[in-house]
Amino acid sequence: MSGFLTKSDETVRVRFGAGLRHSIADEVARLGATHALVLSTPQQSNSALELAEKLGSAAVGVFCRATMHTPVDVTEQAVAHTQETGADCLVSIGGGSTTGLGKAIALRTGLPQIVIPTTYAGSEATPILGQTENGVKTTLTDARVLPQVILYDPELVSGLPVGMTVTSALNAMAHAAEALYAPDRTEASDALAIEGLRAFADGLPQVIQSPGDIAAREATLRGAWACGTVLGQVGMALHHKLCHTLGGTFDLPHADTHAIVLPHAVSYNARAAAAALKPVTDIFDGPGPGRALHRFAQKVNAPLALRDLGLREADLDRAATLATSRPYPNPQPVTREDIRALLQAAWAGETPAN
Repeated sequence: MSGFLTKSDETVRVRFGAGLRHSIADEVARLGATHALVLSTPQQSNSALELAEKLGSAAVGVFCRATMHTPVDVTEQAVAHTQETGADCLVSIGGGSTTGLGKAIALRTGLPQIVIPTTYAGSEATPILGQTENGVKTTLTDARVLPQVILYDPELVSGLPVGMTVTSALNAMAHAAEALYAPDRTEASDALAIEGLRAFADGLPQVIQSPGDIAAREATLRGAWACGTVLGQVGMALHHKLCHTLGGTFDLPHADTHAIVLPHAVSYNARAAAAALKPVTDIFDGPGPGRALHRFAQKVNAPLALRDLGLREADLDRAATLATSRPYPNPQPVTREDIRALLQAAWAGETPAN
């Protein structure tokens, strides 16, 4: 195989290249593992079975029950299955749901992970895990959940439906946008965030025009890696708090929710962080960062209204209360009244103020 690029630091081996999935047996052996358990969602079970076939005798099974928002009860089933099979390595193929399950198992077992992303979620590049229990989604940061190997194979996202491509990309972009005003931001994190945003601003329209363009797909995967990596370097704020509340409590689709909330959360925080968000305004060519992102979302035909995801207007009061129940760092002071108004605008699909 040729044309692959490998990046590495002390903990993560990252590779980009078409056809990388075919080298999965070599990657498992490189970890010193001999009993790999392959993880996926039910919808991607065929891909998981294909990987298991490539692994041959090094595969001890396939667990295809990964679920959105990483419910703890599913994780407990998966851990039991992992122990029953004697697995010494996890191979996750899929988006954020499968990556989340792999992380949750690793947290409880200490097993190494190889992740093969099929979306732009970016969570594979972070030491962050979000889990849902009793209708509440919580997050933790722990080095034990960071995968040892990430294989970005653009052939695997070349068949990703355009709609899912768009929402997954905007989900990744949200990490970079919030990183720009994080209290612990650095010059390096800013540069990484800007790199990720530019990759999507340039690459996503190309992918929409030609979904099978492998070069464009690889460019957007590099954007996903940059956005995911910066998510693991700095703290997130209002946008992610709102999306975790909406997803964990009201079971809204993860990527779609991020896509809709992003322009509104950025517009809200632009009141106090306009200078920090200027790269967003410049990259997406808008009068303000929130409106620029909203215009870009319209251009790529992203979902714009939470009501279209099934959220009831009657749920907005509860969502606002939950999202403001505990304080968290945010550039613009957070009040229940303001967040209720933000959610109303996102629910109706209105254009952000700035």
